[in-house]
Amino acid sequence: MAATLSFLKLPIVLPQKPNYCISKLQVQPSSSKPNIAKPDSADHGPKKLFTTHGLKSASLPITALTLPFFLDPKNAFAAGGEFGILEGRTFALIHPIVMGGLFVYTLWAGYLGWQWRRVRTVQNEINELKKQEKPAPVTPDGTPVEAPPSPVALRIKQLTEERKELVKGSYRDRHFNAGSILLAFGVFEAIGGGVNTWFRTGKLFPGPHLFAGAGITVLWAAAAALVPAMQKGNETARSLHIAINTINVLLFVWQIPTGLDIVWKVFEFTTWP
Repeated sequence: MAATLSFLKLPIVLPQKPNYCISKLQVQPSSSKPNIAKPDSADHGPKKLFTTHGLKSASLPITALTLPFFLDPKNAFAAGGEFGILEGRTFALIHPIVMGGLFVYTLWAGYLGWQWRRVRTVQNEINELKKQEKPAPVTPDGTPVEAPPSPVALRIKQLTEERKELVKGSYRDRHFNAGSILLAFGVFEAIGGGVNTWFRTGKLFPGPHLFAGAGITVLWAAAAALVPAMQKGNETARSLHIAINTINVLLFVWQIPTGLDIVWKVFEFTTWP
């Protein structure tokens, strides 16, 4: 109660203080020296004006430089411009361009893998043919009889030369490197495509393209997980690796038409940048 009363009295006491100070200043003798503004108080005004002027002058070149990038942002950014150029057409086209390159690279990686498989299967075929090859005829005294090579021997020679050329291609290492690059960039861009759609529209669109992309990403990871077993010679893991990547390529092909539909929408609802 006492605090409340004193608070109510406070507005009455406070206005009297400035009057009291003014009255004291007015009774000073006329012979006193004239008041000269102190350097500190005189400097505050110019410094403040100089700072404001400096900010205004600095903002002019910055505005001139950034103006071309923010002209008509409502047309350039489909979601309203909250994320700047990330919503524009330039970033929206990165995903289809990269994924198109990865599709071609997937076919290249498959070719390298098939050639590496040929290195192994050719050797197995050579071993089987050697079992079928008949020994060279000899005379009773053990002298080899000269005769034209058999079809089996000719086939063995042909496959041996073919395997030598395949080994020179280093397909095993090249296939492994291609698969690693495909996994890294594929997963990164698969997620990046969904994030870019959210930047542009503020939401995702469940449908064939999104689900196929998710399936491709999962199959990439599953195929890579079989590599340790494949390196130990597990034929089941190798067969699963081939089957998974075959399904992956088919999904990739099926995803192309839906991806092109999204590209047309990007051109329809966005502008550069």
